[in-house]
Amino acid sequence: MGIIQKKGVKMSLVMGIDSSTQSIKAVIIDVNSREIICSEAVNFAQELGAKYNSPEAVIQHNNPLVKHSNPLMWLEGLDILLLRLKEKSVPLNKIKAISGCGQQHGSVYLNANFEKKISSLDTNKQLHENIAPLLSRKTSPIWMDSSTSAQCKILSEKIGKEKIRQKTGSAPTERFTGPQIMKFYQEEPENYEKTKIIHLVSSFMASVFAGKSAPIDYGDGAGMNMMDLETLDWDEKICNTIAPGLKSKLPSLVKTTTVLGYINPYFYKYNFSPDTKIVAWTGDNPASLVGTGAALASTAVISLGTSDTFFSSMQKPYTDPDGCGHVFGNPVEGYMSLICFKNGSLAREKIKNDFNVDWDYFGNDAFRNTIPGSGSDNLLLPHFVPEITPLRLNPIVKYSGSEDFILGKTNKDVVIRAIVESQILAMRLHSLWIGQNFKTIKITGGGSRSPGICQTVADIFSADVESIAIPDSAALGSALIAAAATGIESFPNLILTFTKPIKIFKANLNNKAIYDRMLEKYKILENS
Repeated sequence: MGIIQKKGVKMSLVMGIDSSTQSIKAVIIDVNSREIICSEAVNFAQELGAKYNSPEAVIQHNNPLVKHSNPLMWLEGLDILLLRLKEKSVPLNKIKAISGCGQQHGSVYLNANFEKKISSLDTNKQLHENIAPLLSRKTSPIWMDSSTSAQCKILSEKIGKEKIRQKTGSAPTERFTGPQIMKFYQEEPENYEKTKIIHLVSSFMASVFAGKSAPIDYGDGAGMNMMDLETLDWDEKICNTIAPGLKSKLPSLVKTTTVLGYINPYFYKYNFSPDTKIVAWTGDNPASLVGTGAALASTAVISLGTSDTFFSSMQKPYTDPDGCGHVFGNPVEGYMSLICFKNGSLAREKIKNDFNVDWDYFGNDAFRNTIPGSGSDNLLLPHFVPEITPLRLNPIVKYSGSEDFILGKTNKDVVIRAIVESQILAMRLHSLWIGQNFKTIKITGGGSRSPGICQTVADIFSADVESIAIPDSAALGSALIAAAATGIESFPNLILTFTKPIKIFKANLNNKAIYDRMLEKYKILENS
């Protein structure tokens, strides 16, 4: 896609990049025209999976708990992405600033030569060829990895689970970076010693763009089980417990809106201007908070994807006493909460397939054909796979309500409504620790296209639900961060312009008493 500039209109372009698990995406916005003018993506599995033994963008491993990716794959994907933009005559030379985000919790391990070589990369080679000799560890553990139970147990025993939760915003979590580093030190002490610096995916990619070792922003740093939320610095005791000398191997911590400098000369070959500024990168969830328009007010976001997530801005770092929710940094100001439900679309799709219906029927007809609770407060605990919130290592499915429903003698519409209502009630229950009465909830992801689901969210939370059409909220959020950090436009104006809802669902308050009652019943079902 090329960009046609309107005559007499000066463009003000910024770029946001999302280096996610499955792909690397770029979104370019024109702040002056208030338009998203270009987007491009490279799918890792489809385009590079065979080369990197990653048919699902993750390296195949004998142990199903181990989930690593090759950081060279991300770099090769970046080169492909930028080449495509150049070949489509996108005016990369007019981009004033770049920021980005990375999949949270993933870590990259680099030797002493990284800081020396990163500013003088060979333009005749691709990024992955330049960086390969600089890795002290060939693969990167990512957020999907759940092989660090032993390390989480050590942290809980030596420091205290509750203390770590209060300090860092999360209890020791298998998917987080701290336990992953401990495992690396325990299993590969020689390679740990060869490691000069440990980056997150976000700060690693920012380093490549900035031509120097970049700091970690507070938003992403909070997802490591190592950053003190009050001091905004690495916790000395936790770091020493994880591995000797760890703090000296970690980048400094900064605000997300920190300007790192100008673009690495390597990227001049794609026609970027030497005046292009590079802004600190953050995690994909903090970036999505900005890209969905929820970073400023008492607004929550529900993302209905493979897993469902519930996140919101928060002024003070309240933490979840149950240890399921997390606190990260908000790129705009303050903090953000995040809760992840693994049985999201996975569970909804199972029910859809069991009844052989399409998504339109699932999210529309089934709700038109039934009433809240189907008249019997029917509930379905939808843990078809191991769950994160609440932590449930073994799948379990429970039914509550009418006798016919429990015995499976009811129609498909009742079951569809029951699983959706139960999932949304779980979100309401497990978000109570945040301590906010949300007036507005933004909804995105595949399920947001279903009016029946959107209306159910509105009724259960007694809140206005805004359906937003933002397929790349993390990349868009990164672009907005780049614009705000470099003074092109303020966050409030950017968020107001680029995150407008496409439809608003008003809560039917006549259903409030029904769902309040069902919430109590769901709590009993979950704890039974």
